[in-house]
Amino acid sequence: MENVFIYWDNSNIFISAQQVAIEREGETARYRTRIHFHNLLELAHGGREIERALAVGSVPPELRYVWNRLANAGVTVQLLERGAMQGGEQGVDQTLQTAMLRDGFRYNGDPGIVVMLTGDGAGYEDGVGFHADMELMHERGWRIEVLSWRRSCNRRMREWAEENGKFIALDDFYDSVTFLEPPAPGRPIADSRDPVPLDLTRRP
Repeated sequence: MENVFIYWDNSNIFISAQQVAIEREGETARYRTRIHFHNLLELAHGGREIERALAVGSVPPELRYVWNRLANAGVTVQLLERGAMQGGEQGVDQTLQTAMLRDGFRYNGDPGIVVMLTGDGAGYEDGVGFHADMELMHERGWRIEVLSWRRSCNRRMREWAEENGKFIALDDFYDSVTFLEPPAPGRPIADSRDPVPLDLTRRP
């Protein structure tokens, strides 16, 4: 199967994007950085057919409207409210991992392409976590692609993806997958920034 299965850890991607924004555009960019969902989704599927796309995040209720754009693009969105449960990030990870393993069983014998959006390789030594699950799926014929920020991506997971599949650095597409909102009232004056068009010919 050439279809892609996208598993998107938005909290990990977003927090890391803030750090990259500070380095590239200054401290005032931290709280104005946003992920351009459409472009990041397009980068993830790379023009291929999407069999499944699941995005999980931990966000305050006032940002739910942002996720509607992703849901309207056919992505299944699951939100965990911050403070609603202990270990919110662990809940995000477990939701994605459960979906990955279910798809591994459901499409056993007809594997597709895993596209993982995260930098979190925690738990590998104990045989758990995204990295461990991707190895299990790879052993059963799944192709693997990891999209992450270079600086924040778990080194072991990045090197494994480079050797056994693809590692696509979001840094190379920073201007397309992020944008800057205007500053809030009372904050230092700064320019907004729209995303530039995504150039898929640069995708490995």
